[in-house]
Amino acid sequence: MNSAFPFLATDTAPCPPGLLARAQALPTPRVALVNAGSDVPLSGLREAVDLGLAEPVLLGDRDKINAAADRIGWDISPYRLEHAPHEAAAPLAAMLARHGEVNSIMKGQVHTSTFLKGLLPSKAGLREEGARAGHVFHITKPGSERPLLLTDAALNVNPNLDTRKACLIHAVALARTLGDMQIKAGLLSPTEDPIPSIPNTMEAAEIAAWAKDALPDATVQGPMALDLIFSQEAAKLKNYVSDVAGDADIMLVPNITSGNALFKLMVLGMGCCAGGLVMGLKVPVLLTSRSQKAPDRICSAALGAIVAAAA
Repeated sequence: MNSAFPFLATDTAPCPPGLLARAQALPTPRVALVNAGSDVPLSGLREAVDLGLAEPVLLGDRDKINAAADRIGWDISPYRLEHAPHEAAAPLAAMLARHGEVNSIMKGQVHTSTFLKGLLPSKAGLREEGARAGHVFHITKPGSERPLLLTDAALNVNPNLDTRKACLIHAVALARTLGDMQIKAGLLSPTEDPIPSIPNTMEAAEIAAWAKDALPDATVQGPMALDLIFSQEAAKLKNYVSDVAGDADIMLVPNITSGNALFKLMVLGMGCCAGGLVMGLKVPVLLTSRSQKAPDRICSAALGAIVAAAA
């Protein structure tokens, strides 16, 4: 990683070994790579295959896939390959998932909007009518296996109240799947006081009140400024009484701008490992970025294997 800018970390934390070992002990999921005809996504899937995290199903332009496989030196002849060029690949992945032929879906060389357009609409058949999908990042700092689950920093741009509740539900479900039975969630705002002129503070207070009945196995608090979510000392200095401060398992952000900036700061500035999934569909969706490093891709594949096995 380029470290010329002083805030950039020089190294990236590895995928947490415990998470990787847990995923490797489970049945290997069949993973559909959508638009697989490019070196970077195909190499990412190969990493997952080599670690026992995926059985590949390659979707896209047949000639491009074979050419990319030749360039990276991967013999893909043992694996299923379906010719589905351009925008046909994502709908095919949805169909395979509906029929139980794949257990998770991975983004390849395709624009995110095109990829999701083939998976999220009701006609794709991957979500219940009216259900909302959300993205969850699993972020671990160097030297630690305990994750912070960040939602939603990649899918919903300016989520309304119901969508934010759905994102929190997905994050709690992922935390529970990963074995966390004492889940603590902080609802990010610029201040801990509900202020009508800052609408997301009012929303956070409403979500926290709703969660007391809707999510009885989680302690949800908000609005909370970032220093309170990250620091018990900050909470003490501000006389802020909280079981979540400095001990959050989940952070719910108000919009994609704040979430995406926070995710990238933690990865680029702190060297964190960040795997991520779109949840709320019949199968987990691995929505990886071309700029993400191998540990992030491996973490995403491990999460996908764990969530697929729990489905």
